[in-house]
Amino acid sequence: MARISGVTIPDGKQLHVALTYVYGIGPKTASDIVSAAKVEPTVRVKDLTDAEISRIQEVINDNYTVEGELQRVVATNIKRLKDINAYRGLRHKQNLPSRGQRTRTNARTRRGKRSAVGGAQPKAASKT
Repeated sequence: MARISGVTIPDGKQLHVALTYVYGIGPKTASDIVSAAKVEPTVRVKDLTDAEISRIQEVINDNYTVEGELQRVVATNIKRLKDINAYRGLRHKQNLPSRGQRTRTNARTRRGKRSAVGGAQPKAASKT
């Protein structure tokens, strides 16, 4: 099990795919890291040597913000938007989409499970 930036990346996957398990590293960044560290991108993680892992870790530490530090930066950016009452900050506060998507339909991921407002249940029969 190789650990990179505090994350245990899966052994059975190819290196350029396994690096995307680290928060802040996507496919493009992973291929850039692999080429900068001069490691074959299709090699399996379990076949990496300690020297190769340390080269990859060194490239990430020198050039990229990942994991906890990146999450902290994102959280402070969102907090700043909320504090200055920017439109995007207000959307974050209300737990609604902040990038202009429609909310009349869709937006279920952000808004949560539907809840019936009124008139959904049939009325009980009354005696006359």
